[in-house]
Amino acid sequence: MPGIKDIQKSALTAIAAAANEAELEAARVEFLGKKSALSELMKTLGKMSPEERQEKGPLYNGLRAELTEAIAAKKAELHEAALNARLAEEKIDVTLPPRPMPQGTIHPITHVTDEIVAIFADMGFAVAEGPDIESDYYNFTALNFPEGHPAREMHDTFYMVPDEKGERKVLRTHTSPVQIRTMEKQKPPLRVIIPGRTYRCDSDQTHTPMFHQLEGLAVDKTTTLGELKWVLAEFCKAFFEVPEAPMRFRPSYFPFTEPSMEVDILCDRSGGNVKIGEGEDWMEILGCGMVHPNVLKFGGLDPDDYQGWAFGMGIDRLAMLKYGIPDLRDFFAADLRWLKHYGFAALDMPNLATGLSR
Repeated sequence: MPGIKDIQKSALTAIAAAANEAELEAARVEFLGKKSALSELMKTLGKMSPEERQEKGPLYNGLRAELTEAIAAKKAELHEAALNARLAEEKIDVTLPPRPMPQGTIHPITHVTDEIVAIFADMGFAVAEGPDIESDYYNFTALNFPEGHPAREMHDTFYMVPDEKGERKVLRTHTSPVQIRTMEKQKPPLRVIIPGRTYRCDSDQTHTPMFHQLEGLAVDKTTTLGELKWVLAEFCKAFFEVPEAPMRFRPSYFPFTEPSMEVDILCDRSGGNVKIGEGEDWMEILGCGMVHPNVLKFGGLDPDDYQGWAFGMGIDRLAMLKYGIPDLRDFFAADLRWLKHYGFAALDMPNLATGLSR
């Protein structure tokens, strides 16, 4: 069996000669492993007399500590050398021209929503938001939907599993519940728009189970129908970027407004493209009306003191109409070719000063 001096010399030589961490690990196993010569010497301590053990023990343990420290120092040295070699190999010349990178685009729905918000913000409207999952109260009852109304039926509404109280939440079928929530939290005068996702059981070329709507609400003591008509006319001119946008208001019915109206805009359908503000055709684009007194009551307001108007429109359909997109379902198909064609540049922020569209 080699002596302690021989072990020390051989071990330190092998550790110093290790060119990488694998060779260093092999040296550690050879000189500090369970079958190493030093381990065999350590096993003899139990058979020694107390005097011999007192002499040999510190020598053996000291050598083990010395070799362990030498291995740790060599490992740190090898690690630093490997890191420096990698940094030198992967060094980037920052003076070179950049590589061409794929460019993302802003989704048409996002861009059109920003256009709408910019227009109404210029007219003094704030943006209000609410939850996508609503109670039956906010989605129907507080908006004056009577029991048995067709909109409450399963074929129109996505109902959630009943909770422990037997109440079923719904995926909101319109953004109108936020009108109630806004009236509960804020005192008039109110001027808000409410963009957001809505859900209904429907799917075809012009309908999808999830789509985007925009509500508008104004409540004050002197709010009038004439003000509503002016706001909608100014919005259509700004959004479609035309000097004039003739509109007509037809009587209609919505549970939450009285009187209620549907709004058509003058257009030209000839030539395969829809041109707004000219021609002899009419196209329905939104619904509106004066807020029903019952809805004001549910919102915590006295209809003898306050009155208001509201409107609602589909953001997806406005985007289709303005930018010539033929199928609503393509908005949600995640086709990169479609997104590249209809998408907007990341820094193309709509504003009225420089123009809404690109």
